Amino acid sequence: MKKSDVLVPEGMEMAYDQFHFAPAVRTGRWLRCSGQLGTDERFQAVAEPEAQFAQAFENVKRVLAAAELDFGDVVEMTTFHVGLREHLGVFMKVKDRYVEAPYPAWTAIGVVELAVPGALVEIRVTARLRAGAAKAKGRRARTT
Repeated sequence: MKKSDVLVPEGMEMAYDQFHFAPAVRTGRWLRCSGQLGTDERFQAVAEPEAQFAQAFENVKRVLAAAELDFGDVVEMTTFHVGLREHLGVFMKVKDRYVEAPYPAWTAIGVVELAVPGALVEIRVTARLRAGAAKAKGRRARTT
């Protein structure tokens, strides 16, 4: 992988620098996005479940936008849920505000916990890159 393949949208530099993971990586015709939580600018989980789910989708949206993509380019989505059965109905209501038909492949997985205390969902997507799209609006990984 080349450093120029790493996509770090503006405002997500801390994730790359402190936690050593890329929000997204371009590989061939694909953008592979790391899981996004429903966290605010201080990386704290939003308290209310519906608002947290919306924030997680907004964070995914920022990563996609940095590659000049949107949810219509997503071909696969994996979601990890704390309290899957308890919150699935609300999650699906929020998901439907962001993801429209034709729907991507989707796998929902129940988990015991996520990396941030209070986090209820993590959303990971794979999107098809558009032909001729600009390399990035976000910062590329810097050389250390």
